[in-house]
Amino acid sequence: MEFLRPATWDEALAAKAEHPTALPISGGTDVMVEMNFDVHRPSALLDLNRITELTEWSITDGVVRLGAAVPYSRIIDELSEPLPGLARAAHTVGSPQIRNRGGVGGNLGGASPAGDAHPALLAAGRDVYVEACSVRGTRLIPIDEFYVGVKRNSLEKDELIRSVFIPVADGPQQFSKIGTRNAMVIAVCAFGFALHPKNHTVGTGIGSAAPTPRRAVEAEQYLQGVLEERGLWESGDLLGTEVIQKFGELVKAAASPIDDVRGTADYRRHSLAVMARRTLTWTWNDYSKQIRSAA
Repeated sequence: MEFLRPATWDEALAAKAEHPTALPISGGTDVMVEMNFDVHRPSALLDLNRITELTEWSITDGVVRLGAAVPYSRIIDELSEPLPGLARAAHTVGSPQIRNRGGVGGNLGGASPAGDAHPALLAAGRDVYVEACSVRGTRLIPIDEFYVGVKRNSLEKDELIRSVFIPVADGPQQFSKIGTRNAMVIAVCAFGFALHPKNHTVGTGIGSAAPTPRRAVEAEQYLQGVLEERGLWESGDLLGTEVIQKFGELVKAAASPIDDVRGTADYRRHSLAVMARRTLTWTWNDYSKQIRSAA
């Protein structure tokens, strides 16, 4: 196995072009597990740890540019206000040691349906983009088009993830995850939810309950319709039990889980409905308080 250790981003892109099967590694929290269990034995490793720009973030015109290797611990400490949903998801990732090493780029590269960052990224809105780079140039991949199959993404063989562009939150966001314990656990299922008052939309993200991370599109459309028709964006009044219940059922219907060692398909569907109702209730309560305090 070859070990490639570029010092700059241009060197990394050149190395990836010359060795398209080389596996990028930064935090290594997923890669090393697969290698230790002999699940994956790449012909070469492309170590990105010397490229400091991957660990940087910035905010421009209301959009966070999040470097692919910004650790989850820094997302929690530094970005909990602009990216509250992703910060909440980051809290559930592994142990403190894992959160100090792992980042969103690794989650995206692995494209596992159980990746904790995916539901939060989907819920953050349709203006989330993955910045994919190669010696041929740079392209922005909409998050909805990034996941193409089980542990498969839309990157070309010579591309590397440089960053993710995520709009700064303009409303409350939540994340919920079911696992066999509170830490060091792969999600049985997960759900991300966000309110976007500026454009009167809501965002959802389902994890570990389908071949790829996905939205609950019909649930989003239903809730957006209710909020608009009843003037709830302006009033912040109660949603009502019927609305919350139906939203949960539509989220449940959007999933297509399987039975595996972590849980049954029926349990995942049931859990998603519960998590959808709870996250909607939590976020709407927060939003209602904001409306009242601004009045």
